[in-house]
Amino acid sequence: MQLKALQIAQLIKGTVDGDPNVLISAPSKIDETYPQTITFFANPKFEEHLYQTQAAAIIIPKDFEPKAPITATLIRVEDVYSAVAFLFDHFSRKAMPEMTISPQSVIHPDANIGKEIGVGHFSVIEKNATIGNQTAIGTNVYIGEGVKIGKNVLIYSGVKIYHSCEIGDNCIIHANAVIGSDGFGFAPQEDGTYKKIHQLGIVIVEDDVEIGANTTIDRGTMGPTVIKKGVKLDNLIQIAHNVEVGENTVIAAQSGIAGSAKLGKNIRIGGQVAIVGHISIADGTQFQGKTGVGSSITKENSAWWGIPAIPYMEYMRAYIKFKDLPNIESRLRLLEKKLEEANNNPEPKI
Repeated sequence: MQLKALQIAQLIKGTVDGDPNVLISAPSKIDETYPQTITFFANPKFEEHLYQTQAAAIIIPKDFEPKAPITATLIRVEDVYSAVAFLFDHFSRKAMPEMTISPQSVIHPDANIGKEIGVGHFSVIEKNATIGNQTAIGTNVYIGEGVKIGKNVLIYSGVKIYHSCEIGDNCIIHANAVIGSDGFGFAPQEDGTYKKIHQLGIVIVEDDVEIGANTTIDRGTMGPTVIKKGVKLDNLIQIAHNVEVGENTVIAAQSGIAGSAKLGKNIRIGGQVAIVGHISIADGTQFQGKTGVGSSITKENSAWWGIPAIPYMEYMRAYIKFKDLPNIESRLRLLEKKLEEANNNPEPKI
């Protein structure tokens, strides 16, 4: 797909300085540009790259004044990051599954299929499943019985959605994610074995949620596991049964949330964070990577780090002391030696 600079400017509501007919086929990083690409400039520390770029066009702030000539066509916008997000959305459409139904897919006659949908090779849609309009389903996808999927949903290859689960509108589910697998529930027996506790709930994913590759969301034991509107989940995340993740919360890779934990809205969770079950986390909380959360957090908009989690600034002060431990140990040993010498050589009595 090739676009002229003028077409891109019209898409992102910008104005053109330079050749409006220059052709652009893809975006590129500002420090690794190539011919026929478009890049963007928003951070002053990257300004030097503007003057040696190979890119055909650059998106820049509306009021930016270059300090030297720039060979690329400039597209001036009010908000660079919003413009880039919009442009990337446009370029990403060429990577979406085709909006056709493959003859090698298997769709149950009692499934309710919307208009303008795509279903890839070897995908299966079971009885009473509902697929909304303009939804694209990649190859080798499994949609279980009674599943409800909204409109304008993008489901990549290998995704598995177990029976009765619900997916809202405008969601993106990346390759090999699993939604609705059994929660980890087993009852210990007197003979040392474990009896499976069947998981009778579902998973509800609300609108505008993105779920990363190989992420797993378990169905509730009774009642739903809920991923609320606008949540963004990275790759390789485990969300256990009956967890609730609040609106617009973002979770980075390799994090795990144990059963029945309740997370508020607008929470930010770094990579490899572990959250125990049956606790509540207040709105706006932030966890640095590798934090271990063992109890409820009630203070909104607070930041935490460490295992177990402590307030972020307390952790930083403790870490400074931790780095100084070898020096503290040396000084302590010197003091002990001087004390021992003083005890062995008491001053003479007068």
